Amino acid sequence: MNNRVIVIGSYNTDLTIKTRKLPAPGETIIGGVFSEGGGGKGANQAVAAARAGADVTFVARVGDDALGKEGVRRMSEENINTKFIFHDKDTPTGVAFITVDEAGENSIVVASGANSRLSPEDIRIVEGELAKADVLLVQLESPLETVKFAVKRARELGVKVILNPAPAAALGGDILGNVDVITPNAVEAEMMTGIKITGIESMKLTAMKYFSFGIESVIITLGSKGIFIGLQNHMEFVPAYKMEAIDSTGAGDVFSGALAAYVACGMSVESAARVACAAASISVTKMGAQRSAPTKKETGDFIAALSPVESEIIN
Repeated sequence: MNNRVIVIGSYNTDLTIKTRKLPAPGETIIGGVFSEGGGGKGANQAVAAARAGADVTFVARVGDDALGKEGVRRMSEENINTKFIFHDKDTPTGVAFITVDEAGENSIVVASGANSRLSPEDIRIVEGELAKADVLLVQLESPLETVKFAVKRARELGVKVILNPAPAAALGGDILGNVDVITPNAVEAEMMTGIKITGIESMKLTAMKYFSFGIESVIITLGSKGIFIGLQNHMEFVPAYKMEAIDSTGAGDVFSGALAAYVACGMSVESAARVACAAASISVTKMGAQRSAPTKKETGDFIAALSPVESEIIN
């Protein structure tokens, strides 16, 4: 494999305040440190994949404004191909307002902006690049019509498709039938399948529900608890590494981006998921959705310090 990943998704500017606790409805809290940075699930996952060693092309829409230009610059600094980040003259760049409490939990409100205008016509422009990719990684912060078109074309071109179904939405076989690997969190899995996640057995039932659409691999992310890996011939729970969390924003995106990178370089989904779990664990020890994504070396060194045998998988 050529280790090529195409990420189609959203770019937002993240405006983050670190505070003692998340405000209740109607409550005003005097917060602490404010920071501005790149965000959006698509962009976060593109950065995570690039730092994990993949050759990444990012496809998105931003406004023809200062925030959009800064977003392209940020992506370029991560050695990501930005040729297919389209500038929308009529709609501003997406913005996310994020509050993070002292335990690392977060609350997020997003104004989608130009992300809502990414279209199938944009994807047609990228088809030549898509045909050369090993993995297509998509989320649901782009219009469903665009996601549907992208996964269908990827399947027709023989490209492996990883879907991070966030934010959760009702999806049919026209999308799920063209997905190879799906990575919902527990809430998203419950919303999509109607199966309440209460333990291992319920996650097995959830995996089988996804299998019925033709999806080969199901990975349910469980935050600080770890991940559940559901394969056609093997299912297991993998506990997370115990970390002192500073900011959990973007940890799920780090997982999905790293997973795509390691699958694209030839790892099995199971091995890639284990390494991606380590990458996500590292990310919660740093502030920021993109800044927190670890490099391939960081993840390898982290695993090596705990398990020299497992570290051979990544190095």
